[in-house]
Amino acid sequence: MGRYRKILVAVDGSESSRNAFRQACRIARDDKSWITAITAIPFYQDQFDILSTKEKVGRALREEGERILSDIKKLADEEDAFIKLRLEEGSAFDTVIDISEEGNFDLIVMGRRGKSRLEKALVGSVAARVIGHSRMDVLVVPMNASVGWKNIIFPTDGSIYSKAAAGKAIDLAKSYEGQLKVVSVVDVTDEFQSEAPAAVEALVKKAKEFAEDVKKNAEAQGISAEAYVKEGETFKMITDIAGEAGSNLIVMGSHGSTGLKRLLMGSVTEKVIGYSPCPVLVVKT
Repeated sequence: MGRYRKILVAVDGSESSRNAFRQACRIARDDKSWITAITAIPFYQDQFDILSTKEKVGRALREEGERILSDIKKLADEEDAFIKLRLEEGSAFDTVIDISEEGNFDLIVMGRRGKSRLEKALVGSVAARVIGHSRMDVLVVPMNASVGWKNIIFPTDGSIYSKAAAGKAIDLAKSYEGQLKVVSVVDVTDEFQSEAPAAVEALVKKAKEFAEDVKKNAEAQGISAEAYVKEGETFKMITDIAGEAGSNLIVMGSHGSTGLKRLLMGSVTEKVIGYSPCPVLVVKT
């Protein structure tokens, strides 16, 4: 089954993280899952190492962290959710990764800030690093967006990562009686298209095979599915379809957490997360 049982939500007091927490509560309520909300306060380093200053600043940081978690507790009560609260000292990235592994969580939920072009183009550094390093699936929720499972977009490029993620997309659609839109994109330059039309045609044919394979697998499990092949900039084609279809969720595959790939999140994935009108679930394989 595609459901999540242990959910970790990173909160920082921003409206985007508050909304991400609300969406996590709704997932947990549907699935009878446990949520842990975590906020991290930074270490304070004073170049003169003045004890009184360190204590004063440390106390202020802890009070702010406690205020954030108190606000989250009120939201949880409103959403009728069972939660645990954790206030940790350290970097947000290290804290989220360490706690997610220590607690054996199966989903990390984070908010996405900003609507400006720059903010969309660049996923927050903490979210990007968490996605790059985490062994768990990561759900990134845009400001004001709601999570749903009824109308799921699944982009595929035929890679081992997207094939593994297809299973999660199908499981989610089946668990929540949703429908699946499978998208495969051919992204080539105008020059390549004009000089090598036969090669482009072969790529389109291959992309259609990728999408149709996932569609057939979904339909074999009783799921309503459609397959699309688009030509253009990959992230734009994916997010455009999500917007036009009023989708609740985009599910994307990602590499695991080994080697150089731990340091970088794929540019397509990062742009989809940045520009998507709906939440994006990055499935780790």
